[in-house]
Amino acid sequence: MNKSTVWLVIFFAVLIWSGINPKDQFTWFLEVAPAIIALPILIFTRKSFALTSLAYGLILVHCVILMVGGHYTYAEVPLFDWIADWTGSERNNYDKVGHLAQGFIPALLARELFIRLNVVKVGAWCNFLAVCFALAFSAFYELIEWWVAELTGEDAEAFLGTQGYVWDTQSDMAMALIGAIASVLLLGRLHDKQLNAKLVS
Repeated sequence: MNKSTVWLVIFFAVLIWSGINPKDQFTWFLEVAPAIIALPILIFTRKSFALTSLAYGLILVHCVILMVGGHYTYAEVPLFDWIADWTGSERNNYDKVGHLAQGFIPALLARELFIRLNVVKVGAWCNFLAVCFALAFSAFYELIEWWVAELTGEDAEAFLGTQGYVWDTQSDMAMALIGAIASVLLLGRLHDKQLNAKLVS
């Protein structure tokens, strides 16, 4: 079984599990929609513009995070309820994991596109712009959440997942920023090696 097949098996296994009796059907759809949209794009670009294995792996991790959040809603993921009880917190912070990933993964994807499309050379400016892209993406997603809430009213409350926290939007973007910076610092060298191998092959 090759890597692509394993990737697809994991994706669809988690997607199917996620869609079985989710906490809220509408919230499930909103949360998993980005993963469902990304899948055909990744399939159709696999031959013409294959990404690094690191990028594909991180995309899958992000999809799984979305699907878990969609199944339970971000405010009610059981493991994070337990963590909240253990730490004495009044808040389920699974959504912060999602927003950390929302910076971590897009930053690396932006970095890959910038380098491979010769937008900017490898180095500090490339990493800086990748972080900027991730933060802009996070801010845009917050706007999408706002628009959905305005259009659907109370039906989008679980999708927003603010849990009564007045600074939820700002803290979401801060987590994305932290994730983006961590991504380029922790994975930059590994990413460069995979990009170099792809350019040579």
